Amino acid sequence: MEFFKIHRDIPFMRHALVFNLVSLVTFLAAVFFLFSRGLHLSVEFTGGTLMEVSYSQPADLNTIRNTVATLGINDVQVQNFGTAQDVLIRMPVQKGSTSGAQSERVLAALKAGDASATLRRTEFVGPQVGDELAADGLKALVSVIVGIMLYLAIRFEWKFAVAAVVANLHDVIIILGFFAFFQWEFSLPVLAAVLAVLGYSVNESVVIFDRIRENFRRYRKMNTVQIIDNAITSTISRTIITHGCTQLMVLSMLLFGGATLHYFALALTIGILFGIYSSVFVAAAIAMWLGIQREDLIKGPIKKEGDPADPNAGATV
Repeated sequence: MEFFKIHRDIPFMRHALVFNLVSLVTFLAAVFFLFSRGLHLSVEFTGGTLMEVSYSQPADLNTIRNTVATLGINDVQVQNFGTAQDVLIRMPVQKGSTSGAQSERVLAALKAGDASATLRRTEFVGPQVGDELAADGLKALVSVIVGIMLYLAIRFEWKFAVAAVVANLHDVIIILGFFAFFQWEFSLPVLAAVLAVLGYSVNESVVIFDRIRENFRRYRKMNTVQIIDNAITSTISRTIITHGCTQLMVLSMLLFGGATLHYFALALTIGILFGIYSSVFVAAAIAMWLGIQREDLIKGPIKKEGDPADPNAGATV
């Protein structure tokens, strides 16, 4: 399915150096902010108080969030838990206050707004749990990267594997750089979004790499740069359809999903936009600079055009 067909290849690789310099500057800025400001970790990673509150009628999450904020407690996560009447509240521990005292203050403020508010349970999430979550999240990220490299090295060639991993790390670091610069809260849903972006971005790279391999078989007179330009140009329609539909869904979560889904959708939005960019101007360009050629992807002797045994004999480009 194609919305349109471009009959003349767009010379993407002609501008690859300029775009990759922009990527390098953006990447280094993201690394700088990660080290200078760090991530603003949520309660899951730093530890805090967790409360489950039940109401007699569907709870207004925004009202609850504002009520807790009036107590001077920032970075509060409020979401429904099971039903519309049950609410889960996560709060960082305040200095000079115990977890029990903090939950009592919050419950009193909630009861003042709605007398039906009932505390179902309260518990303290220690920093040790947060350390374990951070370590497990890092292991998950490394496992995804290693799996992607093995998959691409087996399916294509090691040069494609290196190019795709560099492009994917480029996307991940830039997402983290945005969260560090603006001090947006980094929570488990955001970590899940980062892992999703890894898979999403490599999918676009695989589509382009597969078309490059196909072009090497089909067009014998084209050089590597022309092969890559043709592969990217011929997949533009698919890219617009796929990423456009995905971005519409993610933007709907960002605009209408409320505070619970806000940073999750924001991470996906940034990741999808940079994923398209990196697949074209980072992954493909790095593969080109690593010296990808026809012999890397087509094993065995390569028959020349004009050979009677060549199925493409007499074909013109």
